[in-house]
Amino acid sequence: MSADPILDSINEGVFTVDRDWRITAFNRAAERITGVRRQDALGRPCSDVFRASICEQSCALRRTLSTGKSVLGATAHIISAAGQPVPIRISTALLKNPDGSVNGGVETFQDLSQVEELRKELEARYSCQDIVGRSAAMQELFAILPQIAESSSTVLIEGPSGTGKELFARAIHNLSPRRGKHFVAVNCAALPDTLLESELFGYKAGAFTDARRDKPGRFLLAEGGTIFLDEIGDISPALQVRLLRVLQERSVEPLGSTGPVKVNVRVLAATNKELSQLVREGRFREDLFYRIRVIHLKLPGLRQRREDIPLLVDHLVARLNRVQGRDIAGVSDAVLARLMHHDYPGNVRELENIIEQAFVLCRGGLIELQHLPPEFRPPLPAARPSDDPVSIRAMEKHLIEAALRKHHGHRSRAARQLGINPSTLYRKVRALRIEVPSQDGRAARR
Repeated sequence: MSADPILDSINEGVFTVDRDWRITAFNRAAERITGVRRQDALGRPCSDVFRASICEQSCALRRTLSTGKSVLGATAHIISAAGQPVPIRISTALLKNPDGSVNGGVETFQDLSQVEELRKELEARYSCQDIVGRSAAMQELFAILPQIAESSSTVLIEGPSGTGKELFARAIHNLSPRRGKHFVAVNCAALPDTLLESELFGYKAGAFTDARRDKPGRFLLAEGGTIFLDEIGDISPALQVRLLRVLQERSVEPLGSTGPVKVNVRVLAATNKELSQLVREGRFREDLFYRIRVIHLKLPGLRQRREDIPLLVDHLVARLNRVQGRDIAGVSDAVLARLMHHDYPGNVRELENIIEQAFVLCRGGLIELQHLPPEFRPPLPAARPSDDPVSIRAMEKHLIEAALRKHHGHRSRAARQLGINPSTLYRKVRALRIEVPSQDGRAARR
């Protein structure tokens, strides 16, 4: 088939197939993107030319030919003639004869390589150890994180639930000289006091009835590395005393031990509470507060850094694509606008859950409003007054009854309020079988 100058003037790749899936047209942009010459593509099955992930999983063009519905904005990766993966965005439609019968399909595809490179560049510029943000608040934190990591000082990370406190703690560990050793995380709010004590400090065999063997505590397991004490604001006063001693003496004493054991561990602590307020209320020891607050990081809630939402959404979709082997391109403008206006009481964790649910429900190339949780979808149009005679009859009966009650059965006054003639009111009372109040307003005037 000869080249079509109109198709060749288009910047997007375009090819057509017949009902046997053999390529019947292949424009210049398709040659450039795939690295396949037109004469080598014509007449061949499209799956042989493109070797795309979507060909094996869910061919968009096959779906269009079987359902008659076009596909818009699906994403995939093709393998170029040089063997390189090329990310593309595709759309499909039917080709029909003059009599309306289907004789094949057409697919357009756009090279997303530059878009993908830009996304990676932005992610590298605005991320640190899987933490994403381009807001001023996050950039300030990213700037000081390497210096904090290089030190061995204790760090207190404060922020609302769902802001990524453990991510920051892991980033500090991974950027530090201790990264080759263990990072041990403990949720202090998840265990009762007695269990938490044995978890942190361990015990010796025979220390109590069921202690048949030694159990090293989390501090000993983190030797040479980092221990992360999450929700430290929830520990009891008794445990606060023991933890203070560990920080002062750099040693732990397992239950049933005859002496302390030296430990070389960096302590990172986190809380969603205002520890300084707990100190003022006498619920947290002041000396322990200053021991763990040598370096203080305050994480902002998501509503304080809304400009990070688009970047976070792209990051989350890309991560889910990698994990689940899919090619969702992202979210629509309408979805992003809806996400930008939410207050996120659950912060980044809430956004993660929203995107994951939408990702699971999405079967096209873009996440749309209908894939979001119900509270994010557009409200249904307000119901208009029905023209159904029964509804009008019920409304009329309600108004007449209300007017008669207001005027204690006085029909003339009720008719005047309703703007109708009293004789009309009498007819409607009979027709609608309205019970007139037993008290007659006319009698009350005598």
